[in-house]
Amino acid sequence: MVVEYTRYRIDKERHTAFLQAYRDAQQFLQASPNCIAYEMTHCGKEPERFILRIEWISTERHLHGFRQEDNFKKFFALVQPFVANIEEMQHYELTPIVGSGGGRGQASVA
Repeated sequence: MVVEYTRYRIDKERHTAFLQAYRDAQQFLQASPNCIAYEMTHCGKEPERFILRIEWISTERHLHGFRQEDNFKKFFALVQPFVANIEEMQHYELTPIVGSGGGRGQASVA
């Protein structure tokens, strides 16, 4: 598995459109056999910052699997207006440092 992180800087006036684009586009990630999971996070301290985290089977399956699917064309058409706002888009490999904290199961999603 590999994790792709895409960091965005989105002006406040575009937050609603940005989030709606990803709400609409997520169906194409869900349909892809190359995507394991995904999540969008929003920074409380710097509200113009968002991070999209996508778990892929592998970098190869992302770049030469998903990006060759019809799903990608539809996904990209929705998120393309925000591509210029990307500050970083990279694949990261997992390390053996992983675990759960004591508060697991107590957190809520806003």
